[in-house]
Amino acid sequence: MSMACGCWYYNCCPSSSQLLLQWNYSSSSLSVSTMKKKKKRLPNSSVFVCVSSKSNYDNEIDKSFESESIKGSGTTARGRRLLRIRQDKQQREYERLHNYPQWAKILENACKEDTELRAVLGDSIGNPQLMKERVEERIRKKGKDFRRSKTGSVVASKVTFRDFNPLDSYIWFEFYGSPSDRDVYLIGSVIQAWYVMGRLGAFNSSNLQISSSSSMDYDPLYDSDKPFKVMPSSFHDISDVEFQDNWGRVWVDLGTADYFAIDVLLNCLTGLSSEYLGIQQIVFGGRCMGDWEEGMTNPEYGYKYFKI
Repeated sequence: MSMACGCWYYNCCPSSSQLLLQWNYSSSSLSVSTMKKKKKRLPNSSVFVCVSSKSNYDNEIDKSFESESIKGSGTTARGRRLLRIRQDKQQREYERLHNYPQWAKILENACKEDTELRAVLGDSIGNPQLMKERVEERIRKKGKDFRRSKTGSVVASKVTFRDFNPLDSYIWFEFYGSPSDRDVYLIGSVIQAWYVMGRLGAFNSSNLQISSSSSMDYDPLYDSDKPFKVMPSSFHDISDVEFQDNWGRVWVDLGTADYFAIDVLLNCLTGLSSEYLGIQQIVFGGRCMGDWEEGMTNPEYGYKYFKI
């Protein structure tokens, strides 16, 4: 019986052997042989013979497919490696744009202006996990100072005196802008510490035994009775530190304290201006500076104060 695929189907009952039909593609011929049956004999056995022939056209198609499978994509190994690198780069760029943490983007933008932060991150830019580790390491090493930036001024403060009376005068401070609450606290704390030291007699030139000694290379001698023999020296009074816009002032009565108390104050204010709070100028004396309005104590108009 013939089938649609070109095969022939035979029903036969050979007694001791079975026909074996095999098609030879190279010679395009059909060979017939017999195969011995094994122990059992089947009452009915079926033999399927599928006979097909390939034309020259089919052989050419097969060869073309084989050559294509050998050639692959038609690229060299180096070309495929470069393609893989390019695809990986595109994938990283996609992840950076769509999955990159917002804090990492902020740090990268900050590095453009902050050389210290750029030095901290180094070559970790682009790798959020490594950036996080670098920042955490810097915080462990530097502590709270990592968040503190230098907000002072690189320009030295101008110092002038205008009919300064140590017993009844204002000391004025001109800032580069309106001071914040933090700035008010900083300068107020410096003035308060200066006043407390003066009130306790710290600025007494009659008892400068260590600074006047020429034997600091060795163990200096100190006369404990001398401080009780010299004339006491202490501040008498001071006002609260007031602020209006970019000006601040404090009224002082230095009492019997020596004038080097002013040098000590200026040394403190110089460090404060350089590191934390820029002070444009310091004026000793004078009754009115800038746009100061006497009696104006309304916080809505920029008035602030620090209680001594």
